[in-house]
Amino acid sequence: MSATAANPARSESGSRPEEQAHIAALRAANINPRTGLATDYLNHFNEAIMLLEMIPDMPECAADFLAWQPLSYAEHFAASSFKARDLAIAAYQSADARIRAEFDGITGAMTAILTAVAEAMRQASQHKTRARLAEQATGWVKPLVMQGGGIINGSAEIDVEYIMTH
Repeated sequence: MSATAANPARSESGSRPEEQAHIAALRAANINPRTGLATDYLNHFNEAIMLLEMIPDMPECAADFLAWQPLSYAEHFAASSFKARDLAIAAYQSADARIRAEFDGITGAMTAILTAVAEAMRQASQHKTRARLAEQATGWVKPLVMQGGGIINGSAEIDVEYIMTH
């Protein structure tokens, strides 16, 4: 059984008109109605990745990366110009707890990597060291962004029976 199937409130068919309207509003805002999550949050991490990728060829981009600050899902949307930011925050808060926990685990790992790399870059005195750190971090974070996207899009479903037995 998947986590999304266990949550009838996230049913895509929406048996009542208000459920159907809610699902339509989520879709219009690019929020997955099954998971309650929006891919826009991953742009926060993609920005850091883009800056990291530039560091080997443009050392001055290290300063821009070091200015990047981690934001939670709610903080990201609250600070954004995303038109449906309140809907995105509310959908996240009402998302299935198991989906949210898996997603938060992935984004927490990305945040930990990026903040640790930033600290190491602050202490590095050579461009070559910063460039190597940037390349390594990119290699670690990109797959996590892809996993986060899978969770958002419902393709990385949680096996509830496995969770219950382990």
